[in-house]
Amino acid sequence: MSAPPSPKDILSALLPFLKVAGAYAQQIQERIAIHPDKYEGDHVFANALTDADLSIQNFIEVTLLAKFPDVRFYGEEYESTYNTKYFKAIDLGPQEDYLITLDPIDGTRYYMDGHPNYLVMLTVINADGFEAAIALSPASDRYYYSLRDRGTFVGSMSDDLDQCKPLKIESPKEKIVLGTALSPIADVVRKHYSVVDLKTEYSSEVPVPPINGLLTGEVSGVILASAQFIDTAALAWMAKEMGYCLTTYDGKPLPPPSACENYRQAEIIVSATPEMQQTLIEIMQSVKTR
Repeated sequence: MSAPPSPKDILSALLPFLKVAGAYAQQIQERIAIHPDKYEGDHVFANALTDADLSIQNFIEVTLLAKFPDVRFYGEEYESTYNTKYFKAIDLGPQEDYLITLDPIDGTRYYMDGHPNYLVMLTVINADGFEAAIALSPASDRYYYSLRDRGTFVGSMSDDLDQCKPLKIESPKEKIVLGTALSPIADVVRKHYSVVDLKTEYSSEVPVPPINGLLTGEVSGVILASAQFIDTAALAWMAKEMGYCLTTYDGKPLPPPSACENYRQAEIIVSATPEMQQTLIEIMQSVKTR
């Protein structure tokens, strides 16, 4: 029996197809067909769904089944595709039995509104942590990828993995993104830093920095009440691999994926420096005691 593919092998094999998916998303963005909201209620970002989300997920599923037929796979639109039933499983398995996840369009609301700051994201997750993640930004002609304990890298869409360079952001903007559930504490954080309150500041006309601004230097920190493995938790981990700080609200290391529920990590803080991280931890501890 041949050895299972390494996380880097998986990224290398899928990269050409992810690039095609990104090019497709970019080409059809201006005339994209929008589907009804996925959920009831006020889910500004989670509700968004387009043809691109569904088409890219199907495309990558077909690719995975052809190249890695025995893999575990969880895609954001798993309930709407024809291929979920053909995968080994959609959940985390034991150590070294990787789960691949996909967010076909991370930032669907941005994408629907014609903004450029959306991503195509794929991760490789082990029971004890992320092994690899890749985030393609078609509108900026670049992509980012991270490998566990080896750093985060950036390259143009024409580069292969080994042509990418280590990602280092020397002077990120001193700005903190707050997830939508944390809008009530925006004024508290503003006493220390400039804030992007996604719940109240998102605009269909002018793009505000999203969580993936961690990789571009548009923001230097993010606080989230909940982070999905497929996107926000992966971006936070990629920032950590780049050298940023990543903890829970009380300053502890994040629990392993196997200890989490619903493909989510709870109460995370990521920031550019230990000093900023400590300030944000103190803020979150102070609001907890109110």
